[in-house]
Amino acid sequence: MNASIKRSAFRPVWLVLALLFLLAGCEKIDNPFIKKGGFKDARSIMIEFAGAPDASWVSDPANFKVFQKNNPDVLLPVRQVDVGPDKKTVFLKFGEDLDLKLAHTVSMASIPSEGKDMGASFLDVKKSYFGYLFSILIGAMLINNYVFTKYLGLCVFIGTSRKKSTAVGMGVTFTIVIVISAMISWFLYQFVLKPYRLDFLQVVTFIGLVSLTVQAVDTILRKVNPALFKAFGVYLVLVIANCVIIAVPLTLASAEYNAAESFMLALGAGGGFLLALFLMASSRERLELANVPPTYRGLPIAFVATGLFALAFMGFSGMAIF
Repeated sequence: MNASIKRSAFRPVWLVLALLFLLAGCEKIDNPFIKKGGFKDARSIMIEFAGAPDASWVSDPANFKVFQKNNPDVLLPVRQVDVGPDKKTVFLKFGEDLDLKLAHTVSMASIPSEGKDMGASFLDVKKSYFGYLFSILIGAMLINNYVFTKYLGLCVFIGTSRKKSTAVGMGVTFTIVIVISAMISWFLYQFVLKPYRLDFLQVVTFIGLVSLTVQAVDTILRKVNPALFKAFGVYLVLVIANCVIIAVPLTLASAEYNAAESFMLALGAGGGFLLALFLMASSRERLELANVPPTYRGLPIAFVATGLFALAFMGFSGMAIF
């Protein structure tokens, strides 16, 4: 009874989150003849009509005016207009990549269809911001995994992936450290280093912040869980010089992410490192029981397994989410 009450109490929360997720990507339409629109890819916009507009009107790119919503004075030239097989779907092609982070407005002249004038129309096209944040998270975790696709942090990765318990503990600790250090690094870069033109100190600053964070985690872990602290050994200290934990703040500085985007990237990078550690530890525990040739036992077979995981993760290359 209590469990059902708790589940029913959480339903409105999930409904509100789902509604916000959907509304964040909804387009604004002022004409019922326009059903929907959206980005097809980085260089095209798709518009679906309720009926088939006249072919002569559709084929003329001058009937479509496209601009960024925050910069209406600069028109984006439409290079080509294609019509789908159903005659109701139109694809606007552009010569350069569109900034998919920003909302775009498509203004259309009077739309003729079957001898009737359906009136002029405008359409606001934008991507879901929640979907964009989710794509940053999944991108850092799977598509651009820092271990299997960028080959960073291999020292700690190989050293702490012998047992699943140690791997999970290191992954969680690493994620906490990378999220805290990345957010502090982002704050200092945006509000101290960048305004005062001290960008050249970013590497030294980021390493110092990571060192402070690791020292704090080291002290807390020594008191809270001495067994896990002993299992980490020297590898907890090596987190200070881990390539991944330094690469994330540098990525944030170059990509000019805001606070929410920076948090998702740091969380995805930490989650990706945790996933890589868990997969590797699971395979190495099985390899301990396998009939491995003596020459390949230990580190050689571990690097072979790492290479196979890297090949598997290459299958995520080129994936686009939202």
